[in-house]
Amino acid sequence: MTDPRRWHGLATAVARGGARGGVAAMAMSGFRQVTTAFDLVQRTPPEAVLLQTAPNLFRRVPVGRRQALVELLHWSYGAAGGVLFGLLPRRVRRQGWIGPVYGFAFWAVFEAGVSPVLGIDQRRHGIREQLALLADHLLYGTVVAAAPSLDAD
Repeated sequence: MTDPRRWHGLATAVARGGARGGVAAMAMSGFRQVTTAFDLVQRTPPEAVLLQTAPNLFRRVPVGRRQALVELLHWSYGAAGGVLFGLLPRRVRRQGWIGPVYGFAFWAVFEAGVSPVLGIDQRRHGIREQLALLADHLLYGTVVAAAPSLDAD
């Protein structure tokens, strides 16, 4: 990868992936408004992470601003996930199935890896919550993988 055009292409794919990841996380936030309003999700994963890893910080934030902190954290996660997506080879990013698979992988890594390590028991609310969280991660993957033809590399 000594060709400057390839480096530029990779940088472009990573930047676009990061931007799409942020937008995808915002789409998830909208979806979660619905799932929490219908009591399908009790506590979103970003809120659970904050409460488990930085409870004092979370409690110092005024109650009316806590949701904004949760959203900003979630959008940052989403952007980072988009950057990782941008690092995938172009031939993989261009596959129509990759978005939902990528979203599923993010959900599975959180459920099987991050959640247990942090001591967050997301399963305590049952299958409906898990399906709602899976659905919003499938949405995330679909959005983050949108328009792969725009990626250069």
